[in-house]
Amino acid sequence: MPTPFNILILCTGNSARSILAEALFNTMGAGRFQAFSAGSHPTGRVNPFAIEQVETLGYPVENLRSKSWDEFAAPGAPELDFVITVCDNAAGETCPLWPGQPVTAHWGFPDPAAVQGTDEEMRAAFAQTLHQIRNRVRLFLSLPLETLDRLGIESRMRAIGQQPL
Repeated sequence: MPTPFNILILCTGNSARSILAEALFNTMGAGRFQAFSAGSHPTGRVNPFAIEQVETLGYPVENLRSKSWDEFAAPGAPELDFVITVCDNAAGETCPLWPGQPVTAHWGFPDPAAVQGTDEEMRAAFAQTLHQIRNRVRLFLSLPLETLDRLGIESRMRAIGQQPL
């Protein structure tokens, strides 16, 4: 099997959306991707409702942690093929220089952690966000990455981010 593509998913807090996307890429990518997530200002904890959603995927939650994007700009960090921001705040920030020359795109999603309400309403918000991210990950995984040039990949990645939720 070829070497997997390394993909970094960024958000501000790295507690919800980026965590969900990391788990989806790692499960749906079937070994074709090695996904990581990080935040510009990590909260230091993964949201418990995000953990619940990740568990529904059968993805191991023991290694999930809220971490700084600085880890992925440091010497010895994995060389990145793709970087995707999933929140509008992180998309507007100046990112570090990443090892490799990753193709970048922004896929904005509403923050389920910002939803106020009962536990059931919170669970519903996280389930909806997982569904929305899954739809975009599915589109990305269907791209013939091995036959597209860099501009073609970038154009299609950005178009996926424009898809309605």
